[in-house]
Amino acid sequence: MTEILGVLVPRLTDLTKSDCIWQRICWRLVECVPDRWMEAVVLGFVQRAPGADVLSRLLGSLVMKNKKAQFVVTQKMLLLQYGHTTAVLQNLLGYLSLDSLRRTLLLRELLETWSSSSAVKHSPAEQQLYISKAILICLSHLKEPEIESCRQELLTSMMEGVKCHLDSSLPQLRHLGMVVAEAISLKINTEGPVLKFEYEEEDETRELKSLLVQTPSSCIVPSLPDDDRSEKAGAALPLVLENSEKSHTAAPVMPDEESDAELDSDDDLIPYDMSEDKELKIKAPVYIRDCIEVLTGSRAEDVDKWEATVKALESLVRKNPAATREVSVELAKILLHLEEKTCIEGFVELRQRAQVAVLTTDPIPLRHRQKLKQLKSLSHLIEGAVRVIEQVAKYLTSQFYSLNYSLRQRMDILDILVLAAQELSCPIFHGKTKHSGAQKPCIQLLSGSDSSKGWRRIVDERIKSKTRRFDMGQSRVELASRPNKFNSVAGYFFFPLIQHFDRPLTTFDLLGEDHLVLGRLVHTLAILMYLAVNTVAVTAMGKALLEFVWALRFHTDSYVRQGLLSCISSLLLSVPMEQILADMTEELLETQSWLGDVMEKDPDGDCRRLALQNLLLMENLKKKLEAVPS
Repeated sequence: MTEILGVLVPRLTDLTKSDCIWQRICWRLVECVPDRWMEAVVLGFVQRAPGADVLSRLLGSLVMKNKKAQFVVTQKMLLLQYGHTTAVLQNLLGYLSLDSLRRTLLLRELLETWSSSSAVKHSPAEQQLYISKAILICLSHLKEPEIESCRQELLTSMMEGVKCHLDSSLPQLRHLGMVVAEAISLKINTEGPVLKFEYEEEDETRELKSLLVQTPSSCIVPSLPDDDRSEKAGAALPLVLENSEKSHTAAPVMPDEESDAELDSDDDLIPYDMSEDKELKIKAPVYIRDCIEVLTGSRAEDVDKWEATVKALESLVRKNPAATREVSVELAKILLHLEEKTCIEGFVELRQRAQVAVLTTDPIPLRHRQKLKQLKSLSHLIEGAVRVIEQVAKYLTSQFYSLNYSLRQRMDILDILVLAAQELSCPIFHGKTKHSGAQKPCIQLLSGSDSSKGWRRIVDERIKSKTRRFDMGQSRVELASRPNKFNSVAGYFFFPLIQHFDRPLTTFDLLGEDHLVLGRLVHTLAILMYLAVNTVAVTAMGKALLEFVWALRFHTDSYVRQGLLSCISSLLLSVPMEQILADMTEELLETQSWLGDVMEKDPDGDCRRLALQNLLLMENLKKKLEAVPS
């Protein structure tokens, strides 16, 4: 069929250009195609026609006469298939818009699908992008009388659709909803105010907006020959010179009122020489309690001191661990509720780093560790350090499920716990940092613009490290071992977060409308599980995490499902396979079956990829376990 249409369509295009008899022959030809071949024929014509007007000459009103062709054009190619290029989409919708009877097939079903919450949740992002492009192309073809007749329908669809898209956890879907809603608002409110969202202009956004602009062939200016172009340029040059001469001759003429105003101005005053002036530097507090007083103060004249305190707080906390230990929970509370009084560059990062410093403060300085090893009080001091971390971790995890917190504050708590866990689990080197060939995992926090790229990179690196390779390369220098401070406190970070996820509060419902925070929570648990490798509590954490995943495995939000699959990856990489087989054999078999279903049926491409990766990881771990002699 491809080879036949490749020859037939160009030939029919030439024959029907100026001969109405050939047009009727072509229409009769496509109308007589059997239904079982209709999809292939229509798709081939749409893909090979050089424009919408040519496609209209070739197909005529086929979609109005043949139900199969109408289904293929308005349902399959617009709503079910989403792999066609933008040019094919413009061809198809342009063809429908060229006839008054075919125009009724435009836009209505596309808007119904775009504004359906079920479609947004269960269809991949690529299909949502395809439908958004189709809607914008349809809007570009609508005329003013048609917009006037369906204004209320457009407004209703816009309100429902933008709500569904803004509720999504994926940044791409939110951007699509904003762009399409702005375009619909611009069409239905030509004189009044229109919707305007704040988002970053990307290549995809610019491409979508360009679809709203239709450039008719009559508006394209043909390129001029070289002679005509030079003549027009030569004719324009004297005119420009004449205008510039007039402006120069008119410049010295000045009315008396303007001259009087110039005399009354302050331009003749001599400015002060401020080249040697220096900015007064506000001295930051040197004690932790002074910082608390400044951060909780409300006097307007202390703004400069407040800025200096925020900038110096992290280093002050790390330099004075003993003083921080006394007020750690109080300081953590102040920082969690701290709001920006002035426009400090990087305020959010400064506050976050200070919170992490409070949570990870070790009262035993590195320079005293060697001396303290010989003292009996070392164990007591280490227990004190662990208690400090426990207290702050308990406070933060308890506040995550408390009332009167915004979603932003709850996600800040998750970010702080992840950063602190990473810092506690990383080995500490004395003196200068030692660089080696071994790569240390780096946790990348999950932001609104990128859901789980950092986590997937970590999983890929860990899988590579588990792969056996036989080579005769240079022997590697073994790294000096260090105690893992996260070992003693991993449970205080993990278990309080996993306990109350199914208990809705008045202003916070993880299993309801706050699924964005649920997605962040699931990814946080996956990271904490990964960092707990070789800790005492890792088996108990893995068992609890598997039950958590099993309870949410059918969640409708793709971002949440991606986090659940990341949890499975971290469990397989952190918990010893012997413990998994001993304590979680049945759960593992059920999980393997679920991963197979996800790999085959999940609409999200990232979920399918993660499920396949987990199945391969299970198989590799199983082979390694069988290879070990009993």
